[in-house]
Amino acid sequence: MKILGAVLILVATSWAGLEAARHFTERTRQLRQLKVALQSLEAEIMYGHMPLADAAKNIAGQLDKPLNWFFEEFATKLRKAEESVKEAWNSSLDEIWKNTALKKAELEILKQFGETLGQHDRSTQQKHIILALTHLEREELDARDRQAKYEKMVKSLGLLTGLLLVILLM
Repeated sequence: MKILGAVLILVATSWAGLEAARHFTERTRQLRQLKVALQSLEAEIMYGHMPLADAAKNIAGQLDKPLNWFFEEFATKLRKAEESVKEAWNSSLDEIWKNTALKKAELEILKQFGETLGQHDRSTQQKHIILALTHLEREELDARDRQAKYEKMVKSLGLLTGLLLVILLM
């Protein structure tokens, strides 16, 4: 019975360590996806001359969850036309944010970008997209750095915590 308990403790703490490490990987992946999405949005605005709701719907089809939920929700809100572009962007962000691995810095970058979305001509909008991409690039570099530093440590910490608990309880 003690061995079964020890194995369960090790499995549970190792799983917790793996979940914590997955958060680092997910943040980096989602930042890359977000950059691709903004680049696609720039292409749709500059060259496709597509309405923003249609562009957001197309971008949603290119992304994985949870970021595709954001663009789907944004497109839906724009089609309903009950909110301004800024309000639709911000409320869509607020609705899906808890499902992402992104941090508050990325939320602020996206909210600042949402302030300018649909407010300017194409060339000025392109400049705002490039600015947001630059900020997201900086955050992605930070996320990669944190992932390299902490991912292996968190995995090991989960296993070692389990071993410590097993030793203390035996």
